[in-house]
Amino acid sequence: MKTLTQFPYNNVLVIGLAKSGEAAATLLHNSGVRVRVNDRKPLEENPQAQKLQAMGIEVITGSHPITALDDMEYVVKNPGIPYDNELIQVAIDRGLPVVTEVELAYMLMQDHLIGITGSNGKTTTTTLVYEMLKASGKSTHIAGNIGNVASHVAQTTEQEDVMVLELSSFQLIGTETFKPHIAVFLNLYEAHLDYHKTMDHYSYSKARLFANQTEDDYLVYNKDQSVVQQLVTTAKSILVPFSQKEKLNNGVWKDGQYLYFKSEPIIELQRIMLEGKHNLENIMAAVAAALLSGATVEGIRHVLTTFAGVKHRMQFVKEVHGRRFFNDSKATNLLATQNALQSFTQPTILLAGGLERGNALDDLAPFLRNVKAMILFGETAPKFKQLAIQNGIDTYELVDNVKQAAERAYHLSEEGDVILLSPACASWDQYRTFEERGDMFMDAVHTLK
Repeated sequence: MKTLTQFPYNNVLVIGLAKSGEAAATLLHNSGVRVRVNDRKPLEENPQAQKLQAMGIEVITGSHPITALDDMEYVVKNPGIPYDNELIQVAIDRGLPVVTEVELAYMLMQDHLIGITGSNGKTTTTTLVYEMLKASGKSTHIAGNIGNVASHVAQTTEQEDVMVLELSSFQLIGTETFKPHIAVFLNLYEAHLDYHKTMDHYSYSKARLFANQTEDDYLVYNKDQSVVQQLVTTAKSILVPFSQKEKLNNGVWKDGQYLYFKSEPIIELQRIMLEGKHNLENIMAAVAAALLSGATVEGIRHVLTTFAGVKHRMQFVKEVHGRRFFNDSKATNLLATQNALQSFTQPTILLAGGLERGNALDDLAPFLRNVKAMILFGETAPKFKQLAIQNGIDTYELVDNVKQAAERAYHLSEEGDVILLSPACASWDQYRTFEERGDMFMDAVHTLK
């Protein structure tokens, strides 16, 4: 396992555990750095803190006292902790660097990094690139927001290995020197304003992906979205666009029959297994990143003709008596649910709701034309009820959870219907993760008679 050999700080505070905090603290400790860990969860309820304490790491739990910063030179924070947290604010006021653990991952592995961000499509694109490189015979690792902690995975890499990172704005805002050789910027839509407060800050956070790139690096970006085009004008790297609307001499594009990279036909569109206009954007971005990283056209074609999607993202679960169930629990914003609804022409029962973030739902209205009923749950259920009423959807029910939602949707459905879990909201009002929410839904579907 690799360690940090030229780390310039001797005393580091890790704030917030979960998987990323535990990985960062362990890496720093194994690298000979004095580490202090601070986590809000009490020690007796905190097995991760207990484990770190048993390793000889100083642990402070139960609150975030300002004294945790005493004698500290550097702060690694869990991405989920907002910057208006008092301890983070004091650290910044004292001039301490405040980073997320992906900064440590970069210190371990500065070559052959692919970083992927966007408001939607990150997981699908990251997985596609990973599979394309693997199918091309390259030693490849996948990490980041996709579930594998980057700084842990980076410790296991060899010199020529490639690491594909899914990166959220929460992770990127906490970077200083981080620089992927290939950056992929998929799209930018209003999201996470409860954390970032303004679109300007959210945009700035996403643009950290390529802020440190040089003329030796590549930036794959969505040429069809003006806000992305505007942001990438500041990049020093080589721009590689993708577009569904125009022919490109320097990127990925399509005509009515083929997908191309520059002038080279890559694959016939009808051979691509993954459906949906939004997924074609993800595919275009993945093709560019994979080719720039040394993937073969044969490897790319193999993946595109066999890859049907990732778990919890438009995942086909099961057909029960002519009803097709889809798990799109990873749809945590309106755009993702819009994309999901556009994928079907059949009568659809939509299962939606979750964490209240103050967002209006009006932008969903044009996409409800095939929705015959809505089953609603979570904090936003009353808002979705009003959306149903305003759009002439007479059949709607409020339930306690996605298990009940699946059961009620089946009861209300007819042969030929699609039953779609696409919540358009984060899961944290009822579930620890969107994965937990999706798993409950799938378990319920598999028990239907």
